[in-house]
Amino acid sequence: MYEIAQMVKACLGAGTHVAVAWVVDAPSFEERGRAEALALTPGGGRVGAAMAGALDDQLSGLANAGIHGRLLDLQVSEMEALVAGLPAGGDARCVLLAASDLPAALWDMLTDRDPVCLVTRLSGDEVTGTELFTADTIDEAGEKAAEMFGNGASATAVVDDQIVTVLHPIPTLLVAGPGPIAAAIASAAQPLGWQIQAMANPSAAAAIAAQLCHLDKCVVLGHDIDLAGPVLEAALSSDAAYIGALGTDRTQQDRARWLADRGVTDLSRVHGPAGLDIGASDPAAIAISVLAEALAVSSGSSGASLRGHSVIA
Repeated sequence: MYEIAQMVKACLGAGTHVAVAWVVDAPSFEERGRAEALALTPGGGRVGAAMAGALDDQLSGLANAGIHGRLLDLQVSEMEALVAGLPAGGDARCVLLAASDLPAALWDMLTDRDPVCLVTRLSGDEVTGTELFTADTIDEAGEKAAEMFGNGASATAVVDDQIVTVLHPIPTLLVAGPGPIAAAIASAAQPLGWQIQAMANPSAAAAIAAQLCHLDKCVVLGHDIDLAGPVLEAALSSDAAYIGALGTDRTQQDRARWLADRGVTDLSRVHGPAGLDIGASDPAAIAISVLAEALAVSSGSSGASLRGHSVIA
């Protein structure tokens, strides 16, 4: 749902009707991300996806027919599954709503990448209303909703006559630059569950870097100042939790001069050379060193050894 927030906000601000759909139950597709959502406008505009896009056409047709405010039982055909890259077809339950029927504060919170919980009330398969809960008010949402929210991951469930939708943002890791170390960092970060953006195109990387929030991390590699400079400048203008810059002392100095020429002189947020001192020399070990530092910095930890410290399982 986070990826559609800006578009929905813009549509609502312009007075344009926009429908929003998301999957609430899909026993055949347990591995699908529960934060996926699809935004639809009457002119055929689409942002986001439902079930990796396998349900987009069906939901678009229903929205164009004026159907909304409903819990829908849909089916992904074998062909739709094949096109979407899913292992097989199956059943899915989706909710389709007018965005204007959702709490207005939701879209600002999603744009800010805040965790939220939606409790949607049902009368049969008709939606009668939706309430928004935050970390401060989640205890008022009911035991099941509070339990789901406390797990720290996006999830959905149909509970009696309610749909509980918990949304937790996924941190982004931007790896800007080419080469085996960049590939190793992207690969090593996979088990962390982050959304990984690995790219060598300066304009594309800088555009993403400028939008990073307090959950996100950025790692810049390569000796090409025309790549590293703009990405670092954009990342420093963002709220990124971690900015790492690999390279020799000379490379770091060249980047600093490039940034200073453009009025950027406070580099206190840049960790360069990036990584913890673990004696790393090959790409795989360097990747672990950099990611360990990123985790430590973003969590406010020291990165020191746990030896001599009490650890509670």
